[in-house]
Amino acid sequence: MSQPANLLYSKDHEWVAFEDEIATVGITDYAQSSLGDIVYVELPRVGTKIDQFGNIGVVESVKAVSEIFTPIGGEVIEVNKAVEEEPALVNREPFGAGWLYKLKVADGAQREKLLSPQAYDELVASQ
Repeated sequence: MSQPANLLYSKDHEWVAFEDEIATVGITDYAQSSLGDIVYVELPRVGTKIDQFGNIGVVESVKAVSEIFTPIGGEVIEVNKAVEEEPALVNREPFGAGWLYKLKVADGAQREKLLSPQAYDELVASQ
């Protein structure tokens, strides 16, 4: 499985896209596929400050409830209201319309702790 090359990934199966100091975060295709049909998403409140790899929300599917861990630390500046209203967007478009939230990044050096698309492919292949 090949991951979008413009993203970085966490070992907890979240992706992050950077545009200057703003990070957009979602869960990977592997994560949504493993969860099955997503029926509920609990996202953080705008203004929430979170450390890298901290728990920031919950995804509930017909199979399980899973915590969302943020791959990058910072302050939440936007949440995807469309996903709150229609959680299945995460299943249909995990790398597009199914994004979860945006952060103002606290420290750009945190990127060094994330996985490249190739390293994430290797992680998924080993699971």
